[in-house]
Amino acid sequence: MPYAAGGGLDVFARQLAQKLTERLGQTFVVENRPGSGTVIGSHYVTKAAPDGYTLMLGTSSSFAINVTLRKNMPYDPAKDFAPIIHVSDAPFLLLVNSQVPVRSVAEWINYVKAQPKPPSYASAGPGSPQHLSMELLKSLTGTKLTHVPYKGDAPALNDLLAGHIPTQFAQPTPVLPLLHAGKVRALAVSSTKRLPPLPDIATIAESGVPEFDFVSWQMIVAPAATPKNIINKLHREFKAILATPEMKEEFAKTGRIEVDSPPPEKLQEFMRAEIVRLGKVVDAAGLARSQ
Repeated sequence: MPYAAGGGLDVFARQLAQKLTERLGQTFVVENRPGSGTVIGSHYVTKAAPDGYTLMLGTSSSFAINVTLRKNMPYDPAKDFAPIIHVSDAPFLLLVNSQVPVRSVAEWINYVKAQPKPPSYASAGPGSPQHLSMELLKSLTGTKLTHVPYKGDAPALNDLLAGHIPTQFAQPTPVLPLLHAGKVRALAVSSTKRLPPLPDIATIAESGVPEFDFVSWQMIVAPAATPKNIINKLHREFKAILATPEMKEEFAKTGRIEVDSPPPEKLQEFMRAEIVRLGKVVDAAGLARSQ
């Protein structure tokens, strides 16, 4: 895991590891190697023995965004990993604090444009998917906002709750209890599909911005030279795990979106295309080579 322990993706990794242990009779241990925006953990995996005993659960940040965002990359995601399976998509909710008088994306756009100076917005950090989601929304709607980066969703949400920040994109999992308690308001979801836990929350594309589509996709990979028979076996095992009722229930609870993953040989093409697509978003936001 190129992320710290305790976050939503780390919990997901531990669930997958437990299921894999049960199916294969081998103990899978989750090792957290966070730092440098996932570069430390990702680089470690590229140097590991290509024997199927070292796998990584990463995101579009690790495999696509960082290529354009970072000044120096010690690895090439499109060459140094063997993709195994696209496990899920993680969308983001467009939020406002309870004092902001808007209840739709259209009202949000009008509200932002009506302010005498650009309102601030929070993100989970510079170059994070939450940051890029807002930058994409700004570019598609002609709105102006001032970025305030935080170290993760939690501290950003704290300032949103306190009324210090009017708006942000955030992962659904920590937000769901706040929504049910009426402490924040969700205007829309960043994916092109509505979320099962929040069926009444429209997508941004449905809300008058049809070009908008932004999720953090999540993929399991191995070092590049891992034999194809191992990659294919792991692909089948993970696909079976993701089809279990327990995992489907987990997705429904956390707001993850199920993905019908293509075979491993097609995932390399997907990764290359996403490096280009997300690179354009990073570049348009003025963030190329900024980290």
